[in-house]
Amino acid sequence: MEQRTARAADQPSGAARPRSGSARPHDGPAVPVPDAADARRAIPRTDHLLCDPRLSPAVDRLGAGVVKTAVREAQQRAREGGIPPEQVLQTALALLPGTASGLRPVLNATGVLLHTNLGRAPLSAAARQAVQEAAGPTDVELDLATGVRARRGRSALAALRDRVPAAGAAHVVNNGAAALVLAATALAAGKEIVVSRGEMVEIGDGFRLPDLLVTTGARLREVGTTNRTTAADYAAVLGPDTGFVLKVHPSNFRITGFTRSAETAELTGLGVPVVVDIGSGLLAPHPVLPEEPDADTQLRAGAALVTASGDKLLGGPQCGLLLGDQDLVRALARHPLARALRVDKLTLAALEATLTGPPTPTALALTADPVRLRARADRLAGTLAADGLDVRAVDSRATVGGGGAPGVTLPSAALSLPEPYAAALRTGRTPVVGRLEAGRCLLDLRAVPEQDDARLAEAVRAAGPAGKGRA
Repeated sequence: MEQRTARAADQPSGAARPRSGSARPHDGPAVPVPDAADARRAIPRTDHLLCDPRLSPAVDRLGAGVVKTAVREAQQRAREGGIPPEQVLQTALALLPGTASGLRPVLNATGVLLHTNLGRAPLSAAARQAVQEAAGPTDVELDLATGVRARRGRSALAALRDRVPAAGAAHVVNNGAAALVLAATALAAGKEIVVSRGEMVEIGDGFRLPDLLVTTGARLREVGTTNRTTAADYAAVLGPDTGFVLKVHPSNFRITGFTRSAETAELTGLGVPVVVDIGSGLLAPHPVLPEEPDADTQLRAGAALVTASGDKLLGGPQCGLLLGDQDLVRALARHPLARALRVDKLTLAALEATLTGPPTPTALALTADPVRLRARADRLAGTLAADGLDVRAVDSRATVGGGGAPGVTLPSAALSLPEPYAAALRTGRTPVVGRLEAGRCLLDLRAVPEQDDARLAEAVRAAGPAGKGRA
């Protein structure tokens, strides 16, 4: 009561308080004032919006929860005065994601072909279609001709063997590290794995090969030195406790200078299995990457088993490949741990389509013509510069990435933009991830399919000064 009295005392003598929604100047008629409460009352209700026929298809496609989130975000913008109430529905439609998943498709303009943070290898159109077809019931473990149980993923395994003729058998697990863990558990639990000190690698995100292998119950026996290890170093420590000799391709670093490493062929006569982890998933020699080890060559050199990743240079889904001696691979496939590491039908479908289908996006990026890349960059830069943007075409160098071909760079071409574009492009409606170099944002085209050039150009326009409102 005292507070109310004090406020009344502040009013000039004889003055009347203006009514909500109007104000009276000292010497004129009442003037309407917008009432925020009235504007909020005009915001459409959530249940009315969800029943609107323009949102109904989105509810069927994405689910009511996802659509409701977009509606509430639009309503909040209206409450804060960012949009008028009549634009809530339109804004909610614009806020809807492309899918019910939180993962957003990204244009990879980093110049790293297999970017781990972006999911490494993009699947081919054939693999994507195979995944879609396999999403329903399939004959993944059923022989339709006889109606009895069949080997899981048999057609994918046959396709893998066709691509690696030197392999007696093949098996697939959920990633490259799992392939090595399965081999170590089955062949060396309670025994020694002999490995060169120069091949005790860290595979990314703090995961170290020695830590991974000892979890299987095996003991590591290091031989040689960081820069030099010979076949004699291995032979000197072999004995009854040796499970196998392990060769690991140092796929994410290089040691140069006074170096020596034993080749697979030098180790195959030592009386124990030789397991080679090539890492990158290259199945056969590649002319662009002559120094990258491949599965077929290692098996022909005498390796009992080769492990690799499917989502790197193979260009397929994330999975681990085991290729080698028929009896050995079949024993690994029957090991109890194999059940915990097995892949689902979607991975098998994508892998088979990758193996039997047209060249993958990774394969096309590896062999892209630098002259054509520069022509694309010149064309895009000219179009965008005509719109008043600060952009120019420049030569660039791309890398393989994904723990493959360390030290190898590939000639490329890029769009060069002011540095602030980097953040604006990442957060735009079509996220584009480039790289910063010498104070400029570079959009390297080697990993960007040519059919995405129009999307890339539109994303740049939206990130520019004139397009900030529609990014």
